[in-house]
This record gives sequence, C-alpha cells and structure tokens, in this order.
Amino acid sequence: MALRYVARRVAIPALRRASGPCVSSSAGSGPLASHSSQGSRGFASEVAKPTGKQIKVPEALYGGTGNYASALFLAAAKANVLVNVESEIKTVVEASKKSPMFSQFIKDLSVPKETRVKAITEIFTEAGFSDVTKNFLAVLAVNGRLKYIERIAERFVDLTMAHKGEVTVVVRTVLPLPEKEEKELKETLQDILGKNKTILVEQKIDYSIMGGLVIEFGQKVFDMSIKTRAKQMELFLRQPIEF
Repeated sequence: MALRYVARRVAIPALRRASGPCVSSSAGSGPLASHSSQGSRGFASEVAKPTGKQIKVPEALYGGTGNYASALFLAAAKANVLVNVESEIKTVVEASKKSPMFSQFIKDLSVPKETRVKAITEIFTEAGFSDVTKNFLAVLAVNGRLKYIERIAERFVDLTMAHKGEVTVVVRTVLPLPEKEEKELKETLQDILGKNKTILVEQKIDYSIMGGLVIEFGQKVFDMSIKTRAKQMELFLRQPIEF
C-alpha cells in the first residue's frame, strides 16, 4: 500500500516547484537541517554515537554509495529499526521503477534543494516512514544523490544480510535444479561458508551457458558451464603441438 501511495502522491509536490518559496520552518532547523548540511558523514557521525554497545557495519563498503549505505545502516541499527528501514528503502526503489514521474523527479537536479527536501519530507511523512528513512532521504535530496537510491539500497541490503548472517548464492543453469541437487548444493555451500550462515539460493535460467552451472556469491564466481569448458578446450586445441 505504501508503494502505491508514494507512486501516486509524489507528483504533486514536484509540480509545485515553480510556485514560489516552499521551505517550511521544520525543514530549516533541527536534525534534518543538521543532516542535510553535513552529508553522509555527518549523518553517520550523528546517529552512530554509541550508547553502551559499539555499533559497527558488518562489512566495509567503499565509494559514495557505500558510504551512504553504511551511514544508513548505522542510523537504523542504533534506532533498532533495521527491518523497517530496509522495507521502506525497497519501497522507494520500487516506486521509482513504477512511477516515471517519481523517477524523473529524483533525477532532476534542476529542482531547487529546498523543493526537493520539502517534497521528500512531506511525501514520506504522510506515507508513515520512520524518521531514520525520512532524514536519510532528505540528505540525499540536498546532496543531489537521490538518483543513486537504487544502488544505495542494494548495498544497504548487502549490509543487512551480512548482519543477519545471510548469503545469497546465484546459480545459473539452463534448466531448474532438481530439489535433490539444490539441497546437495546448499549443504556443500554451508560447509564452505560456515554453519552460522543462512544460504539463500537464487536460481536463474541462462541458456547462454549451454549447460553445466555457474555459481556466484559475494565476489566469487565458480564457472562450471559447458560454454566456458568449450572455450578452454578450443584454446587448448589452438596451441601449437610440440614434438
């Protein structure tokens, strides 16, 4: 329901941008203003001050999107709303995919900062989003980084999965794996990754590999496809024969 609301409601503030000043008093003071002026580092430093137990990201991410995702994780973990924030960020991404107007709005840097912040704050307040998510989206709006929300969301989900000990394994085959083979694969991966990990197998049909399978998780790829074996055999056969 939140997705339908966001996709429907987002057009209204965007269309108001030519109608004069639109900065409310709440947008210029308090935590939102503080977050907006400091960017992702300020957002992370303010929300990540430990109260008792030190909060850390489960794995290091790099680059601009990695910094934003890490800042959001720290904020959500401190506020104990990781599950809510993950759901809300996914809703924003889905809304951008389903609403061309919303997608255009978050990518249009010609919209003044004040308009972007006001629109984002109004929309997601009425949608019932958590303060962590609203403030984070406001930071992205001010810094002109809303257009990277999909990649930031992907990296944030990587962090939440690592936090829960979950590992997504993508298996590409030309035919779906039988239940028995999938179970054996999970057991093998469990031995490799550790018993404390939850293995989530995502099967994808890929006729281009011609047969066999390709397994991907994290930064690792195990290519056991017929296509790759055929290429290896071709290279071998092309080598000069030495007598």
